[in-house]
Amino acid sequence: MKKSTKIILLIAIVLLMVGMIFYPKIKKMMSGGDGTAIEKREMPGKKQALQVDALIIKKEKLTNIFRTKGLLIPDEEVDLSFETSGKITQIYFSEGNAVRKGELLAKVNDKPLQAELKKLEAQLPLAQERVFRQKSLLAKDAVSQEAYESVATELEKLKADIELAKARIAQTELRAPFDGVLGLRLVSEGTYASPSTIVSKLTKISPLKIEFSVNEKQANDIRKGTQLDFKIENDKNTYKAIVYALESQLDENTLSLKVRARYQNSDRKLKPGHSATIEIVLDETENAIVVPSLSIVAEMGRDIAFIYKNGKAKQVELKKGTRTASSIQITDGLVEGDTLLVTGVMQLRDEMPVKIDKLK
Repeated sequence: MKKSTKIILLIAIVLLMVGMIFYPKIKKMMSGGDGTAIEKREMPGKKQALQVDALIIKKEKLTNIFRTKGLLIPDEEVDLSFETSGKITQIYFSEGNAVRKGELLAKVNDKPLQAELKKLEAQLPLAQERVFRQKSLLAKDAVSQEAYESVATELEKLKADIELAKARIAQTELRAPFDGVLGLRLVSEGTYASPSTIVSKLTKISPLKIEFSVNEKQANDIRKGTQLDFKIENDKNTYKAIVYALESQLDENTLSLKVRARYQNSDRKLKPGHSATIEIVLDETENAIVVPSLSIVAEMGRDIAFIYKNGKAKQVELKKGTRTASSIQITDGLVEGDTLLVTGVMQLRDEMPVKIDKLK
């Protein structure tokens, strides 16, 4: 056998052996790794259907709810102090107790003032007698008009001094200016108090105020008499309050409007300082067509969506109404019974083949 023939035969044997070794691996790669044949590529010109989720349009009640945070604050609150200076001689209240308007809470020493009042009141009968005598004499022309007016003026001055003494004595008494609940006592009997000395804090918690802010958009929707619901942390109950006052203008920095509502709190269960989660129903629409906000696409100044028609996506132009946090009312472009495509909307095009995966 010629040398060239031997070489060719040897090469053929080597190639055969290499083929036998690598054929299983090549076959596995061609089959997709699990022995199954690779699917044939789609024929040019044939569009693959996009899988999407859809929902059937039904009319429903649309409730537009505004949600925000607020704070419970007292209806009234004041730091209690005396109108005059002196040593505190008596404290009549207990810390944390409820008190009524006008109730005596504490007193400073008024003995000098009481003595002055007693002295003035002792002069009153004599002054009145003088006026009576001078008036009788004046009727008989026994005294001049000037003499009578002099003693009458002295009597009026004495009466004024008595009233002034009584007013000064009243200033030694600390009384509740309104119904409320007292805080902690900050002084003791024997303390020298001045008008700047705070004795305690008085808080009116029935009713309570709820203070919150609304943005520029909601400012025109909330007015006196608007009802709201609120909840506080660690309390499952829902409470109702009514708006009674609004700030006169928007805050120029935040463009928000401060609002206050009132909750009666008759049982005094709630305390000032709680944060509140507030809900206000701005409006309600019956038999509305409502769609998810994410199903609408803004395109060149238009709002469009896609509905399902004979296996394809059909583009429709919409007119929007009320918007909520996650939904939008559609006033034109959709009717009850339409099948609205709600996923993959950014990939959809008019007349594109689609396949519905989930239908709600």
